[in-house]
Amino acid sequence: RHPIINSAYSPQDGGGTLFKKDINIAMAVAIDGGLITPTLNYANERPVAELAENWKELVGKAKSGTLTPAEFTTGTFTISNMGMFGVTDFGSLLSEGQGAILAVGATQDAVVPCSQSILGLKKARKMTITLTCDHRQIYGADAALFLRTLKSIMENELDKVSA
Repeated sequence: RHPIINSAYSPQDGGGTLFKKDINIAMAVAIDGGLITPTLNYANERPVAELAENWKELVGKAKSGTLTPAEFTTGTFTISNMGMFGVTDFGSLLSEGQGAILAVGATQDAVVPCSQSILGLKKARKMTITLTCDHRQIYGADAALFLRTLKSIMENELDKVSA
């Protein structure tokens, strides 16, 4: 829906946008001595269940130091989830050759307005996500539209994604 988010800046011929056909999602994994980003290649062509199985395999390889370069250098978009460590919000640094990285924070209980409840409030789980973009080709409005779509999917269509 938002191909600009899966693009990269290319300095060739005075600079421009390189649109990438395949969506290769790199996900940050903490390892002894640092961080590595195993990549779920062709995520746009594969079912979620297959991606989940592949992810388990890639994490195992990352922890054992047996990833091949093709398994950690081909990302077109990165996700960093420090929420699993209890971090509620943070920003991520963008890798060269990618247009964006999504930082995912931990979920937290929050009180939110609710017109159906007696007191007008309800308890909900909320999380902060932050998108860092290369503004040479991805403008703030592009990022906002992507985040709006992601929010809608997370709030209204998650059951469809995981099916």
